[in-house]
Amino acid sequence: MKIALGAAKGLAFLHEADKPVIYRDFKTSNILLDLDYNAKLSDFGLAKDGPEGDKSHVSTRIMGTYGYAAPEYIMTGHLSPRSDVYSFGVVLLELLTGRKSLDKSRPAREQNLTDWALPLLKEKKKLLNIVDPRLQGDFPIKAFHKAAMLAYHCLNRNPKARPLMRDIVDSLDPLQLSHPLPIEKTIVTVSTEAASYSFVAYMDESSEHIVCGKPYNGIQ
Repeated sequence: MKIALGAAKGLAFLHEADKPVIYRDFKTSNILLDLDYNAKLSDFGLAKDGPEGDKSHVSTRIMGTYGYAAPEYIMTGHLSPRSDVYSFGVVLLELLTGRKSLDKSRPAREQNLTDWALPLLKEKKKLLNIVDPRLQGDFPIKAFHKAAMLAYHCLNRNPKARPLMRDIVDSLDPLQLSHPLPIEKTIVTVSTEAASYSFVAYMDESSEHIVCGKPYNGIQ
């Protein structure tokens, strides 16, 4: 959730600037992370000045990435901050499910992430069917439910019914305490027949799981 919150804050900053900016091509590959999972937005090549005054949208040539672009933008070329909200909903789904927005390697009914997930998001009893199986059940269920419902609202086909990015930030912020990030750092050495390698390992609070690591060169 820290990744989602950081990205949401970045989009909210753009939307609420003195001269609003619409990112237009928000997707997972445009989020950069450091070792502490702090998210930064990158690649503003398709960013567009947002509507000002009484205008609700701007009209522009359709550009972006299929699978992330809002349906009203694809159909009409009308771009608004809530177009970014839709794209954020897709990315949030990717984080929750561990799936790509489009994956041709999956069965036909599951290739488009939103088409597959939205029917499941409508029913609370089926929400756990979308959980990333690699988590092996190790996640806060209440926080997952709240994040999943937030994604559902972001993906509303009616742009006016989607939340604003600042509201998304407010919704995600309390979820950060539900699953603490790794706080312990240690040096781990792995030996093979050819050589030994050392890296800095970032452990979770139980010190049972290595969450991420980087090469160790003697400087921490």
